[in-house]
Amino acid sequence: MGKLKIRTKGELYQKLKLLMFTRIIFTTFLLGATVLLQLSVNVSPLARPLLFIYGVICGIFLLSLIYALLLPRISNSKLFAYFQTSIDTVIISLIIYVTGNIISAFSFLYLIVIIYSSILLNKKGGMVIATLCCLQYIGILNLEFFGILQPLLYYGPESAGVDMGWQHLIYKLFLTSIACYAVAFLSGLLAEQSRKTKIELLAMEDHMQRVEKIASMGEMAAGLAHEIKNPLAALAGSIQLLKEEIPFNPDNDKLMQIVLRETDRLSSLVNNFLLFARPPKAKAGIIRIDTVLKEVLDLFEKDKICFNRIIIERKIAPNIKAMIDSFHLRQVLWNLLLNAAESITGKGKIIIKARDLKDGQIIINIIDNGCGMTLELIETIFNPFFTTKPAGSGLGLSIVHRILESYKGRISVQSRVDHGTNFTIILRSHYSPI
Repeated sequence: MGKLKIRTKGELYQKLKLLMFTRIIFTTFLLGATVLLQLSVNVSPLARPLLFIYGVICGIFLLSLIYALLLPRISNSKLFAYFQTSIDTVIISLIIYVTGNIISAFSFLYLIVIIYSSILLNKKGGMVIATLCCLQYIGILNLEFFGILQPLLYYGPESAGVDMGWQHLIYKLFLTSIACYAVAFLSGLLAEQSRKTKIELLAMEDHMQRVEKIASMGEMAAGLAHEIKNPLAALAGSIQLLKEEIPFNPDNDKLMQIVLRETDRLSSLVNNFLLFARPPKAKAGIIRIDTVLKEVLDLFEKDKICFNRIIIERKIAPNIKAMIDSFHLRQVLWNLLLNAAESITGKGKIIIKARDLKDGQIIINIIDNGCGMTLELIETIFNPFFTTKPAGSGLGLSIVHRILESYKGRISVQSRVDHGTNFTIILRSHYSPI
């Protein structure tokens, strides 16, 4: 998840660059259109309306230069996006003012700034900018209606706001406000959907890369494990025969016990390695997740690593079912609970959540308030033989990943240093068509 956040921040940075470039292009067209208007009507470039428009254009170019210089130095891109889009609403209000206020043809520019605000800042940002646009539009039209502010391009009494009537004014303000909020809502909704889809695709991409990496390592590991297992078995058998046949000698017996103990440890490691490389095939059946979770948690609460030290909080929806072997699910849950408990120093809490997503998937969360992990650590925890524990083999999470992958499930992790970790398991539900 940390990697996804970095990608999202990088995308916002690129979108801001694109926005600044688009703003320059628009301003260039505005400058060209103003020059053509001046030449076509043979107006002096020193006329007050034209001077105002040229001033706005120069201001936009200057702001664009300042934005370009500030962007690489800004740490909070989202706040900078709010600042730019808010300034854009002011610029649009000035353009509307200089081109006739209530009869200006440029009020549609509000909708454009609302659309790209929603893209940059999601639905909330779009609504904020829509509110700014409405407030400014209401302000300049009311100032014109009451004769306080007269448009620079004034076409005579027949087009003045004061002669249009309050009904027309309210209609104009109501229609524009509805349009602004409708565009903000719809564009925000589309932007939010696009963002969620992109995050899901990035998560799936990371998952597939991890699966491919582990699968290739698993194929190599399987052959290597078999090659190691056979000599180990022969070695253990030979030592056992020697121990039974040669006369008893305390020193020799002690050495043989050491050899047998280490042989058993290596054999256990090889078995775990084989489990990672090729999880045993089991018949996936429909099981009740809440029942399995209750059994595992009841046992875990009595384990010495948890008893009287860690509080287990259960938020498990009843009667949810998934397609998986119950033994494999217990193994996955126990590994993750053990990791959660080992990350907690002193007393702490583990929260277990399980619910049906109603889209053919079951989601299980195991959340602890332990030491947490850095982004670099998160990217390596599923690699075989990677461990931060003094006595760990580094295969626990690799085996969890392989088991879930064999059932077309997946696992992801979110973590913050000194705040805790959240492991998320997604399984196929019993009615999934996949």
